[in-house]
Amino acid sequence: MDLVTGIKERRSIRKFQDRTVPHEVIEEIVNVAAYAPSWKNTQIARYIVVENREKIAAIATEDCTLGFRYNIRTMENAPALVLLTVVKGRSGYEKDGSYTTPKEDRWEMFDAGIAAQTFCLAAHEKGVGTVIMGIFDERKVAEVVEIPEGQQLAAIIAMGYPADGEVAAPPRKTAEQLLTIVE
Repeated sequence: MDLVTGIKERRSIRKFQDRTVPHEVIEEIVNVAAYAPSWKNTQIARYIVVENREKIAAIATEDCTLGFRYNIRTMENAPALVLLTVVKGRSGYEKDGSYTTPKEDRWEMFDAGIAAQTFCLAAHEKGVGTVIMGIFDERKVAEVVEIPEGQQLAAIIAMGYPADGEVAAPPRKTAEQLLTIVE
């Protein structure tokens, strides 16, 4: 599939088949996601794949999802959850630990977003569906799955083979609505 087709056809998938994604396929997806650009090539994105049904059920709770029922249903039915973490203290920083720009450490989330999108596009190319979720209690999730020291949970990505049925694209704004050119 060409890049433009992949970008235009990739959808957030919230309903999955009851089948796991082989580890080899997950490794291929992460190998592609590793090419996501990052602040000064710091490559801060890390991926923790949770397949254990008890742990998924423990994350898919009112406490961990801040009561967001829509995410609970999505997580409960996902064959796997990917905990996208970032290595703290690298993106947006100078070697001496000072911030490079007034955006301070917010570059970490920018890099996490690029990594998440790259992961999801790579998964789509392999026929694997994903949805990026940001409504969660980081501390509660860390009580279920240990987040390595020096890392912070940035997003949760539900992952699996899409259930039957095509997801329609929501309306998109036009370039005329989105673009401003200053000459």
